Amino acid sequence: MTAVAPAVTRGGTNTGSGPGWGTVRTVLRVHRAALLVWGALVLGLSGWLVWLASVTADEGRANQEACERAGRHWCDLTFGTFGFSEPVGWIAVLTAHVFLAVAAFAGGALIGRELESGTAHLAWTQGVTPARWLTAKLAVPALAVALGATALVLVFRWVWTANQDLLWVTGWMQGEVFVARGPVTVAYALCALALGVLTALLLRRALPALGVSFAATWLLALFLADRRASLWPAASRTSATQVVDPPDGAWRLETGAVVHGRRVPNVEFWRCDGKGAEVWRRCLEDNGVTGFYTTYHPESHFWPLQLVETGVLLAIATVATAAAYQVLRHRTA
Repeated sequence: MTAVAPAVTRGGTNTGSGPGWGTVRTVLRVHRAALLVWGALVLGLSGWLVWLASVTADEGRANQEACERAGRHWCDLTFGTFGFSEPVGWIAVLTAHVFLAVAAFAGGALIGRELESGTAHLAWTQGVTPARWLTAKLAVPALAVALGATALVLVFRWVWTANQDLLWVTGWMQGEVFVARGPVTVAYALCALALGVLTALLLRRALPALGVSFAATWLLALFLADRRASLWPAASRTSATQVVDPPDGAWRLETGAVVHGRRVPNVEFWRCDGKGAEVWRRCLEDNGVTGFYTTYHPESHFWPLQLVETGVLLAIATVATAAAYQVLRHRTA
């Protein structure tokens, strides 16, 4: 069998379809400032979380115990958790929205600026094919973003799980907390990267691409957050005699009554209150109420919801990446 050597141009540059170490090294050199900022952000937030879990949490518990021994009120708010829960909440917000910075970088500095300045066209005349150039532009940031976002998620999960007693808001369904505790953080970042690259290739201007990429990913995140509860079938409880509450730790979606055979959410029964059990039952019957229900997501639905949303985002990222190659092929034909 005869070995086939890779095609080369002047200086031995590989002209195959893969990114090639030379192209990767160029991407690292050109965008080293952005990579350093990203690394500093990941290390800074991770270090802050470790400090909060190792030092601030112990101090908070000690202050809370001292406050309770002194017989003071609201100890859990003013002495025990304020210095821990509030910073963790801000870190959750930053982690859950870091994809916006990725979208702005991808649309502006990564692709848009090089197309607008002509740097990309210069690279294509030096033995780097457009496809290989785009592959390197996608692969290097994608690896950095995936590793950094994964590290943030793992550290945040550890701190969040180990210090529930010091947190004001412990609901797993809370928007920023839900995103920061799972792989959907990584998926949002990768999707933002792909959408930013596609936008820059379409607009070929740095500033417009930055703005459109930022807005598009932000709107996508709002849309998915609004539809999150419907990404997985919800559980339901019913009762013929009393109002139904979801189990502890569940994400309540809807609570209501069955009126004339139809589910009606948020029904008010104030007219029937204070009249005794039998009169209350008759009052409900007179109003056509034959039962009660509640729909919810139990805490066990955290991972199904995470994985479905992650899959949706990765599918969008895949389509955007394929579209980016198509646009580049059309523009450089």
